[in-house]
Amino acid sequence: MPTRPTRRTTLLLGLSLAAAPAAALTASRYAPHADAATQAVGLDDPAKKEIAMKIVCSAENSSLDWKAQYKYIEDIDDGRGYTAGIIGFCSGTGDMLELVELYADRKPNNVLQKYLPALRNVDGSDSHDGLDPNYTRDWRTAAQDTVFQSCQNDERDRVYFNPAVSQGKSDGIRTLGQFCYYDAIVMHGPGSDSTSFGGIRKRALGKAKPPSQGGNETTWLNAFLDARVWAMKQEEAHSDTSRVDTAQRVFLRNGNFDLNTPLDWKVYGDPYHIS
Repeated sequence: MPTRPTRRTTLLLGLSLAAAPAAALTASRYAPHADAATQAVGLDDPAKKEIAMKIVCSAENSSLDWKAQYKYIEDIDDGRGYTAGIIGFCSGTGDMLELVELYADRKPNNVLQKYLPALRNVDGSDSHDGLDPNYTRDWRTAAQDTVFQSCQNDERDRVYFNPAVSQGKSDGIRTLGQFCYYDAIVMHGPGSDSTSFGGIRKRALGKAKPPSQGGNETTWLNAFLDARVWAMKQEEAHSDTSRVDTAQRVFLRNGNFDLNTPLDWKVYGDPYHIS
């Protein structure tokens, strides 16, 4: 699997980005004065969610087969330790620790539970101490377990997907905008510093207003993507902005606010298509 510059941009000096409470992006209904069109099918519709998983996988794993990534694990040398699973859980940013803790709760004495002390110790660093040499092998073994697969799905939704959709609906944006939020949270984490999702949205608010505040949806999403690109360029590992420039911007220029298929885009120069 190719190494791609796709991981979250901040370690917060030992604090987990992913441990930032998902409640910080409070779930809410569409704002009452948002345009009625924004109340159409959202990214949480099962068919749209499947599309979202494939587009993110194209950037994170150079594939559309996101379900093949439960077993994925490697250190991509971005300072976050091991990156693994369907959304790139990282041993250095806490979300991997929370995932393995959930797995231990649901299936005690599983193959990964013995690594919990080591995962707690390496949180906030790129260290493999206590994980090598067998952690990657045991991760791939665990990935064959449907319980662990469900844990990955649930943590993805709790930390990344659900907060993105909730904030998107609160801002009065449709499926494409909710996807832009989701992809940003996946890469940057749901924190509030300048290069996390909260900071990106705050930067965008300095340039435009979301539809829920009377703004134009296209103008708002362009401002958000501008802020996202700025955040990506703050770190060399994320300086390739093609997942925005030749994917999300393409959908936006086409006015495809509902992420309707067929979809064609590129990431890192590689073409992708969903019929």
